Amino acid sequence: MDYAIRAVRADEWEKVRELRLAALRDPVAHLAFLETYEEGLARPESFWKERTANGAEDGPGAVRQFVAEAADGRWVGTATVLLERAGTETYFGDVPKTDQTHVVGVYVRDEARGAGVIDALFAAAAAWSWSLTDPRIERVRLYAHVDNERARAVYRRLGFETDGVPVALPGSEVAHELEYELPRPGA
Repeated sequence: MDYAIRAVRADEWEKVRELRLAALRDPVAHLAFLETYEEGLARPESFWKERTANGAEDGPGAVRQFVAEAADGRWVGTATVLLERAGTETYFGDVPKTDQTHVVGVYVRDEARGAGVIDALFAAAAAWSWSLTDPRIERVRLYAHVDNERARAVYRRLGFETDGVPVALPGSEVAHELEYELPRPGA
């Protein structure tokens, strides 16, 4: 499968919405995402426009959404990276000790699984993270539900490690998550 990895553009909000709604219909979406299909479907157009603009290559810079685009223009996967500053409370309610990024919203369509799309998305996410100079990112992190073995296996294969201690995510009914991290190369 031929595909290109790139950041979204602000005007692509409809494609961002469509891919997110597809992700929320995945059989393990209840383990992988903090919202339901119905919640995503109910969000107004303004939400999707703002979300896309914030994650775009020319957005404010605290978020970057990457997509895998097939040769025919169809989006087959996505991963979003959030910048988290040391000493500042994150969306998840914790306060990191170091500057880091956080990968969220990872999804690859069934027909693209096993074709290297996830590897390429994570390579782009890590490259963006390591390219930041203010702040200098010390690690990339993510969470995976303890019952989502498919995702956990991928993250381990990509070099992410966990201490194995389950954590609760504030505001989530899914409280059995594991935090995985990828330290900065050479750190």
